[in-house]
Amino acid sequence: MYLTKETKEEIFAKHGKSNSDTGSSEGQIALFSYRISHLTGHLKQNPKDFATERSLKILVGKRRRLLDYLKHKDIERYRAIIKELGIRR
Repeated sequence: MYLTKETKEEIFAKHGKSNSDTGSSEGQIALFSYRISHLTGHLKQNPKDFATERSLKILVGKRRRLLDYLKHKDIERYRAIIKELGIRR
């Protein structure tokens, strides 16, 4: 599997408050970004995989909603995570 327990812990340790802090917005956004990049690579190789395409659209929407929440809650944290992950609006 592409997303192991160790990979998740690394993502949450880097972007969240600790490696067990799975509820922070930054950690969740980083995890969604990792999953989105993996699914994008899969779709480049398999362009007719419509189930994966749907899953990708759902993940992008979830990440967008979390980013909107963070933008309204704390603009500095929003700017930091956008810059760190290289997400563009």
